[in-house]
Amino acid sequence: MDSSIQIARRPDRMEVVRLLDRAGLPSSDLTDAHLEHFFYAGPREAPIGIVGVQLFGRDALLRSLVVTDTHRSRGLGQRLVQCAEQHALAEGVTTLFLLTTTAEAFFRARGYVLTSRDDAPAAIRSTSEFSSLCPVGSAFLSKVIQARSSS
Repeated sequence: MDSSIQIARRPDRMEVVRLLDRAGLPSSDLTDAHLEHFFYAGPREAPIGIVGVQLFGRDALLRSLVVTDTHRSRGLGQRLVQCAEQHALAEGVTTLFLLTTTAEAFFRARGYVLTSRDDAPAAIRSTSEFSSLCPVGSAFLSKVIQARSSS
C-alpha cells in the first residue's frame, strides 16, 4: 500500500468532474457545497483519486470513488474509503449507503452488505444519484459504522 500519497479535503470541482466523467460516473448533480465532504489524493490541481459523502443526519451516501487507472491496486481506494468513513463517523453518521455498477466486490470486501433499495432511508432515496443518476440495476450496499443507540 502506498501511504506516501497525501489525502486532503475539498478538491477542485472541475477536477472532480473531470475524473468522474472519465470514469463514466455521474457528476451533473455536484455542487461546491457537496465538495465540503469530498476528499482527494495527490495534487489538488491533478488529483489521482477522489471520494465523497453526502450527509443526512445519521445516514450518509458514499459516492464518487475514483482512482486513476495508473494508481489502482495500490490501496489508494481503500485509504480514500477509510478517510470518508472516518469523516462520516466524526459527523455523527451511523450508516453509510452507496450505489455501484462496477465495484460491488471492492465494497463487500470492506464490510458493506447488499441492501434492498426498498430499505433505503427517505433522505437517501431523495438524492438524484439514487432516484435518477444510477441505474436501477446498480448494487445498493450499506455499512453500519457505529451502532445505533437504543434510546
